[in-house]
This record gives sequence, structure tokens and C-alpha cells, in this order.
Amino acid sequence: MAKRIGLTVLAVALAGLLFGWMFQRQVGEALFERAVAQNLARDTVRDLPDGLHVGLCGTGSPLPNLERAGPCNIVVAGERLFAVDIGEGGGETLGLMGFNAGDVQALFLTHFHSDHIDGFGPLQLFHWTRGAARAPLPVYGPAGVEAVVDGFNAAYATDKTYRIAHHGEAVAPPTGSGGAAMPFELPTSSAVVYDEGGLVVTAFRVDHSPVEPAVGYRFDYKGRSACISGDTVRSSNLEAVCKGVDLLVHEALQTTLVGKMRDTMGEQGNANAAQIFADIMDYHTTPKQAAQSAAASGAKMLVLTHLVPPLPSAILYPAFLEDADRHFDGPIVVGEDGMLFSLPAGSGEIERSLHL
Repeated sequence: MAKRIGLTVLAVALAGLLFGWMFQRQVGEALFERAVAQNLARDTVRDLPDGLHVGLCGTGSPLPNLERAGPCNIVVAGERLFAVDIGEGGGETLGLMGFNAGDVQALFLTHFHSDHIDGFGPLQLFHWTRGAARAPLPVYGPAGVEAVVDGFNAAYATDKTYRIAHHGEAVAPPTGSGGAAMPFELPTSSAVVYDEGGLVVTAFRVDHSPVEPAVGYRFDYKGRSACISGDTVRSSNLEAVCKGVDLLVHEALQTTLVGKMRDTMGEQGNANAAQIFADIMDYHTTPKQAAQSAAASGAKMLVLTHLVPPLPSAILYPAFLEDADRHFDGPIVVGEDGMLFSLPAGSGEIERSLHL
């Protein structure tokens, strides 16, 4: 009996394989159609409860890492969508998370290092064509943001003519392409740079010397709050401005591991790379220092991002964190692309989900 059942199961399996081989094209088309219906119809913002939400659309750095886009963050306040920094691949990850670039209300830049801005081209293109935007994407940043936005606008000027000629002005309105610089000044250590619809965004100075200016942002909406550090050494100003936040998203560089990369490059005779690895260790924050900042500010949760060195596997997380958990009593999360942290209005909870 058992042998007969085994033969029957084998026959069914072989028949299934034969059917799949004979109708590969039809099966493929059906699967693709189903995937398109599920993914193109996704609207993550629509499905979120009212409150403040922070997503990670890029947790990497300039160092190669297939699992992580360049620095990129999403902030949702109610039904409004914002981006903070837009590293390479950030716009694509944003889309994979179920967010429509056409819905992005504004982009906030922390500073003008290439890895924080080199995804702006695709973002502004998607914002324009996927939303039939009639006005450029507002780009907030400290002094100097005008040159960055003007440069991208100039680089994409010819592409703009192609899109309009191909798709027509209804799909690609001539007035909607590119970005519009929204520079702000920081006469003191911090200033409110956006206040609309219950969302207050405060920019604050951080220390990423010799990069100047460099800022982080605090977002407050309906009693919930989050801070995004930008690139910085441990910052007492961040700790003061971010006092009592629910969520602190902080960059992190593990000096012990980067030191090993520096030593290896030196041993291999690559003095230039060795020097770069040595240099980057003095203007970033270690996981331990980020944990100390989280404790000093009274944050409820710490999320580490802009991870250096690359972490291709979670098995490396303990080595990356070292003893960070000894300096902060709350949860410490090593960020991954696609993570979304939800802070519902009227609640003290922080809910975590993955949207990839």
C-alpha cells in the first residue's frame, strides 16, 4: 500500500512538472499579472493608522552592499509623505516598500555628501512622472542646497524634454520636473523649518566637520516624535533637541571593524584606501556613542542606520554593536532596508514591520 501511494505521489509530481514545462509561458504570464496587481496597487500610506511613521529606504553607506541602498529615510505624518536624504537606490527601495514617489511632499537633506544626495535624480523623476506633478519637489536644506538642486536640474534638463515629447504634457507637465530649493538658516543651534498640518520639523546643528553645514531633523506630530541624526560625531545638541523623543534614528560606524579594513588595505599596499578608512573614523558615531545619546535624550527606541562597515548578514550584528546595550536600556535595532516604525497617535507604542 505504501509503495502504491509513493508511486502515485511521484506520478502526480511528474505530471505537475510536465504541465509546468508545457505551459511555461502561460504560467509565467499569470504569475506576473498577479504580482503586478498586488504590487502596483500597494499603498502603504493608505494602510497606516493616523500618527507618525518612520521608514528606512536606505541603511547603507558608500561602501558596496547589495542589501542596502544609500542613506534614505521616509517620514509619514498622517497621510503626508516626506523623505530625509536620498542616497543611491533610495528611490527604488521607497517604491518597493509600497510608497509612491509622486506622493512625496518634500525632501529634507541633512548635508551634501554625495552618498546622501546621489539618488535625487530618480526621486525627482518619479515624483514628476508618477504623480503628474505641476510643481517641482521642494528640497529643504541648509545654505548650499540651492547649488545642489540647480545642478541636478541642469543635469536632467535634456531628459526633461524627452519625457515631455514622449509622454505628453498631461503625464509630464512641463512645470513639474526637478526640484525647488528651500534653504533655511540656523541662527542658533536649532530652528523650526516646517510647520504645516500639525507636523513640526525642527532642524538642528550636528558636527560632521569638515562637512559644514550639517544638520539633523526632529519630527513632531500629534504627540509622537522622531529624530534623524544625519552624519555626526556624538552630539550634545542632538541630545538636547531630541529630548524625550519616541524614536531616535542614528548613524553608526563601528571603529573596531573599520580598523580591521584599514589594516588589511595597508597590508595589501593600498595606502590610499587605508587612509580613507582611517579618516572616516573621526567624524561618525559608534554604536556605543549612539546608545549613550539615546540614553541622554531619553529616547524610547534607538535605530541604527548608515551602517559602516557593510553588514551582509545579521550574524555580524553583535560584533557591530559590541557593548552598546550596556549604555541604553531601551531597544536597539540594527536597521535594515524596508523596516517601518509606526508611532500611532494617542498611543505610546512603537510598532515595527518590514515592507519589502
